[in-house]
Amino acid sequence: MLATRDDASPSSVGEDAVVDITARTEYAVRAMLSLAQAHAAGEGPVSVDTLARQQDLPRKFLEAIVGDLRVADLVVSTRGARGGYALARPASAISLGDVFRAVDGPLAEVRGLRPHETSYEGVAQHLPTVWVAVRASLREVLDGTTLDQALTGALPPAVTSKAADPLAWQNR
Repeated sequence: MLATRDDASPSSVGEDAVVDITARTEYAVRAMLSLAQAHAAGEGPVSVDTLARQQDLPRKFLEAIVGDLRVADLVVSTRGARGGYALARPASAISLGDVFRAVDGPLAEVRGLRPHETSYEGVAQHLPTVWVAVRASLREVLDGTTLDQALTGALPPAVTSKAADPLAWQNR
């Protein structure tokens, strides 16, 4: 899930508020990219041990993540000596947003609420519109980028144009 940190006090929001991509989400995306690569190479199911080794991820944590991906119908499991996990559908049909939601829930929340569920009075009354726009931007990038595109680097214009801005790479 991407959310602003609750520990940012009102006086420091401009300095300390962040959008956080959790380790759980990052590991899930990396594991899914390994599965996409295996699928592209015509390989069979990939074990959790192999995924963990390929991406240098903690095995136990990865087991739980892959379980969430299976429940979300993003991967299928095969039992047996040659068992493991494979993509449930082609890499071109799975977005990064699908993976984010499978392991961490909604893309954007404001103190546990969906952006459109927030409301404020007075000077902050227009903030829900801003929060909805932030979520829309996340959707544009994450739902508009498939595993296949992330694997091959053939990223969509919404991603490449944003990343081409030198300011995008600078901390502020």
